[in-house]
Amino acid sequence: MHSDDQIDQKLTPQPPATRSNDGASSEQPNDRPAAAEPARRGVRALPSRARRGGRALLGAIPVRVALATAVTCCLVAAGAAAVASRDTAEPPAPQVAEAATDRALAAQDEPASRSLDRSPSPTPASPSASPTAKASAKPPASPKPKKTKTTPARPKPVAGLTQAQMDNAKVIVDVGVKLKIPRQGLVIAVATAMQESTLLNYASGVLPESQNHPHQAIGWDHDSVGLFQQRPSSGWGSVRDLMRPAYAAQAFYAALLKVPGWQQMSVTMAAQAVQVSAFPYAYAQHEERARTIVAALTT
Repeated sequence: MHSDDQIDQKLTPQPPATRSNDGASSEQPNDRPAAAEPARRGVRALPSRARRGGRALLGAIPVRVALATAVTCCLVAAGAAAVASRDTAEPPAPQVAEAATDRALAAQDEPASRSLDRSPSPTPASPSASPTAKASAKPPASPKPKKTKTTPARPKPVAGLTQAQMDNAKVIVDVGVKLKIPRQGLVIAVATAMQESTLLNYASGVLPESQNHPHQAIGWDHDSVGLFQQRPSSGWGSVRDLMRPAYAAQAFYAALLKVPGWQQMSVTMAAQAVQVSAFPYAYAQHEERARTIVAALTT
């Protein structure tokens, strides 16, 4: 007898195996012990308790397979039910749909930035703006207010003159000051104009052309015109020029400066040297008033 047979003899004999419900196990022959076959093959026989556990494990495999199949079916059914419930769910509220639409449109207009810089995106240019215009372009400058010309105050009349006469006297004095004529020359010029035209701008009835220009009176002394009654036929200038008080005064000063020693002459003699009048001593009567006028216009 083999040495292992003594150990097997001490084990409790196992009842004959019966067929399980699932047919996984088979009956052992009753004519020899269950451990005889392994003993003859030189393999150590397992205890009877271990053999019973192995047969229980083999018998449980079909049960586990069945459970796994059932769980899988339950999961498939749950997924189908979720899909069906989602398809039959109520549509989103109008507010939610509108918000989703707005966000989708905004995402199209403002694509995501791929830069690390997270500064605000530049404001899109208006359709009328140039493609190369910069967002930081300066706004157009506002138009500067137009400067209004201020009319100088008219001089207050003195020495019994009217406003029109005083205005003409101011023109004569202003031209002389601009030409740097001494005060005596200013007095001579004003006294001469007082005698020749009473400080009014005369047109001539003999020269209809002179009446086409601004004038304050009409005379008939040959072709004499203007404040100093200068004659175009004598070479003083054109009718148009002589009808301008500033030009007439400038022409008078130019002729006075050509008179030798005029500064030492009396007012009447210096005026006569320029005008060559038929009444050479008539200018003297206006000297004092002329000095008053010049003083009022140069202070």
